[in-house]
Amino acid sequence: MKFTDGYWNIRNGIAANFAVEAFDIQEEDGGLSVFAPVRPVRHRGDMLNAPLLCIHYSAPMENVIKVKITHHEGAVKKAPAFEVREDKGCKACILLIEENEASLSSGALSVHIARNEGWNVSYRDENGTVLTKNEAKSTGYMVQDGAKPFVKDELTLTVGANVYGLGERFGAFVKNGQSVYIWNADGGTASEQAYKNIPFYLTNKGYGVFVNNPEAVSFEVASEKVSRVQFSVPGEELEYYLIYGPSPKEIISRYTALTGRPALPPEWTFGLWLSTSFTTSYDEKTVMHFIDGMAERKIPLSVFHFDCFWMKGFQWCDFIWDKDTFPDPEGLIRRLHERGLKVCVWINSYIAQRSILFKEGAEKGYFIKKADGSVWQTDAWQAGMAIVDFTNPKACEWYASKLQKLLDMGVDCFKTDFGERIPADGVYSDGSDPVKMHNYYTFLYNRTVFRLLEKNFGTGNACLFARSATVGGQQFPVHWGGDCESTFESMAETLRGGLSLGLCGFGFWSHDIGGFEGKPNPAIFKRWLQFGLLSSHSRLHGSTSYRVPWSVDEESSEVAKKFAEIKLSLKAYLLDCAKEAHETGVPVLRAMMLEFPEDRACDTLDRQYMLGSKYLVAPVFSEDGSVSYYLPAGTWKHYIDGRTKTLAAGEWITEKYDFLSLPLWEKQ
Repeated sequence: MKFTDGYWNIRNGIAANFAVEAFDIQEEDGGLSVFAPVRPVRHRGDMLNAPLLCIHYSAPMENVIKVKITHHEGAVKKAPAFEVREDKGCKACILLIEENEASLSSGALSVHIARNEGWNVSYRDENGTVLTKNEAKSTGYMVQDGAKPFVKDELTLTVGANVYGLGERFGAFVKNGQSVYIWNADGGTASEQAYKNIPFYLTNKGYGVFVNNPEAVSFEVASEKVSRVQFSVPGEELEYYLIYGPSPKEIISRYTALTGRPALPPEWTFGLWLSTSFTTSYDEKTVMHFIDGMAERKIPLSVFHFDCFWMKGFQWCDFIWDKDTFPDPEGLIRRLHERGLKVCVWINSYIAQRSILFKEGAEKGYFIKKADGSVWQTDAWQAGMAIVDFTNPKACEWYASKLQKLLDMGVDCFKTDFGERIPADGVYSDGSDPVKMHNYYTFLYNRTVFRLLEKNFGTGNACLFARSATVGGQQFPVHWGGDCESTFESMAETLRGGLSLGLCGFGFWSHDIGGFEGKPNPAIFKRWLQFGLLSSHSRLHGSTSYRVPWSVDEESSEVAKKFAEIKLSLKAYLLDCAKEAHETGVPVLRAMMLEFPEDRACDTLDRQYMLGSKYLVAPVFSEDGSVSYYLPAGTWKHYIDGRTKTLAAGEWITEKYDFLSLPLWEKQ
């Protein structure tokens, strides 16, 4: 939220209370508690009738400092809260210097609170270099219209500092100059809204910041003040973690040590997934025609996915196969298994009024409610739908029991769609704050399904295909990029979203090859095939048209075959990358700045990426096959045509490629 009118003035309706000095500093709870008045204390009278902020600094993990800013401590603390894994054995080194400053160190990271010189807090690395600071008017308690409180803080950006991350964001890759609102929404991939909002950013200056608040966090990234990042939350307290690297990979690794690392997906998930698409007409004959067509064209296939209309419309979700189109689902699944395929089916946590499950769920209290005790319902999506309340353990068991029947039938995994359209005024079984639950809901939803899969198939053999996420959701892979359009522009925005999400510790990511909305022309489809089959996970899926390659043109089948075979040839390598993501949080699909942090030319690159540490991929975003990309210093071998380049310094290259090739370089 923006509190200022330009640099000097406060906006109308805002009462600003800024920390002005470290008046008192105490060692408390293994850390430092700083008591900061909001006006200078010149005499005892200045101690009256004004807020006093408490800022507590602690060391929850080596190279991490936690900051908690509190105004009124008596505020009711309602669930939910992110699951954060602090290291209880971490030893902070605390030094209190009475006349000048207090400091707390955690590994190579330290915080220094100045005394007797206004509000001045600096975070430094092991060499004493200042990474970022709190300065005047940065830490504050703000009140809007005399009633609505917010706590906010600002951290300075040094010259050349770039900010990245904040979830799967489809706008500019470098977030400087943006206002980012952490609030999950079903907004497609062409706006400032996002399905996967993560209140974590990292910089190219050796540190990242995680705001530990599941409700709406507002980030002003070099926008309200161009030399600072501001973040604010409603209420009486703000908690965040400053995470030192110094490398981007180390920052992500420490962030995911706090919030959880991705599970290791089973090997079969790395092959090609084929979908029925969304609103297309299909039955068993259609499905087997697709499977036969892929086999005839020798396009390797791993998974077949049934989207929404495996169930009857108006009845989503009842988890019952539509007998008119699939009279023998068990037999169909068996026949697909005999073809060597895994089976995925679409689900969500919304129960339509016509679903056979609605009455049962309503009577047993398994849905989110209204304040008057009635079921919260809407017609947005399915008529009269209710939403499963995953804060109720019995509702979790009930929902999982319905999915268990599908697993018993032979289904191998679920596409857990939606999870963003969660009411901010609902009533939950455990009394959770509905505003906090809006973003957090997706964590409970996907965790419930993922745990069921692990129970059935074991650790390392569970896989989701999820759209929404929040902090910690990276533990339940795989995630895909949502509803993109069938254009080159949307293909590029999709990649930006995946790069940003990967920088938030999401190790595995996919997208709809060819775009979801619309029907791609042959050039777009073939270029998206290359990109999709050089992502960690690959799925052919659309909305109103099929995505079997020959439905576009026969050359698309050749492209699909070639790049599916390239991906198969890289399987052992990709599995090693997957293990690295599982163990460290570093994603398989990587922004160039993550792999080459010392090369300033890589800071802003968002139309190319590294697949693991070894392969550079530059998708083609043009009708005529032209592409410009940057090749960093080193020796590189083109994976397709075999040529090599040895560069003493990075070089920009412009080339043209036919549909059976693209810039795919292997680092030697």
